[in-house]
Amino acid sequence: MAELDFSFFTLEVFRSYVLKGLYFSVTLTAVATVGGIVFGTLLALMRLSGIKALELPAVIYVNGMRSVPLLMVLLWFFLLVPMLIGRSIGAEWSAIITFIAFEAAYFSEIMRAGIQSIPRGQVFAGQAMGMSYGQNMKLVILPQAFRNMLPILLTQTIILFQDTSLVYIITAHDMLHGFSIAGANLSHTREAYILAAVAYFVICYSLSYLVKMLQKKIAIIR
Repeated sequence: MAELDFSFFTLEVFRSYVLKGLYFSVTLTAVATVGGIVFGTLLALMRLSGIKALELPAVIYVNGMRSVPLLMVLLWFFLLVPMLIGRSIGAEWSAIITFIAFEAAYFSEIMRAGIQSIPRGQVFAGQAMGMSYGQNMKLVILPQAFRNMLPILLTQTIILFQDTSLVYIITAHDMLHGFSIAGANLSHTREAYILAAVAYFVICYSLSYLVKMLQKKIAIIR
């Protein structure tokens, strides 16, 4: 078995191959997180509205998305949407739209749990002050729900960052794709994939540690 040689991986190689992919992975994570939380919160409010016309579509969407692997949704969108609209939207846009749509289902359940964790007394207090349903949610319930769910939301974001490696299958230039190209072009494929695994581990472990620290601070505030 040949010895591993990591000397090929220089700062110039990182800039030329990996940096662009890392930027896209981080951008995809940030955009999908924000979009997922926004649409997920709307889905959560629809499910908690008590109105069947709003609740049923939200339930079908959330349960449907959570029952299908992300990889399958990614491939369906990348391959089928161009057939429907008559043109390709590109691997990057396919990844962004797919991740927002998919993650909204998971963030929806997190936000629904966060909203339901708020004591009913808080709701009644807002109503007693003459607040409408929307005002109560905006000013009283949602701020507390976001604070309570912040560690879980950040944990889901870390999982989302790990899942960005799946866009490699549709040739989007993410961090894993950058390492792969570097390894193929410089004839160090094994070393490149090992370095990719180390990079994902370091980033995700560091973020997980920060989430734990934040969770402790939130616990003290409570």
